[in-house]
Amino acid sequence: MEAELKFIGRIETPYNTIDECPRNVQHDGPECRLILSKEYLDGMLGLSEGQEILILYWFEKVNRDNLRQNSRRTGEYAGVFALRTPHRPNPIGASVTKIEKVEDGAIVVRGLDCLNNTLLIDIKPAMVAESINSDLLS
Repeated sequence: MEAELKFIGRIETPYNTIDECPRNVQHDGPECRLILSKEYLDGMLGLSEGQEILILYWFEKVNRDNLRQNSRRTGEYAGVFALRTPHRPNPIGASVTKIEKVEDGAIVVRGLDCLNNTLLIDIKPAMVAESINSDLLS
């Protein structure tokens, strides 16, 4: 089985160490910027201020082998798939957040839980439960 992953840009945050980084998204946190690579700028067409988006990103410098660990939030010992830890077999971060503004090849959001210059995998419109239910009924 083969797969190819193309990073579409990087994320600017104020965090340079894991200790500085929040454990989860903070919707009232500091501004963060999704900086898209030039070849992906056309993909921003249709994004707008106030829209909720799903952001996928790649955690670096993590342990990919530890399948059980303690929750940083509660201390509970659990399997990696029951936790939001960055230490996982495929260290993919996912956050749903609102666009503050779209400007000059960047999307400004708030309070992401990743280090400065984290690699950006993808951006998608967020789906809320009401949208999912109505899609299933039609």
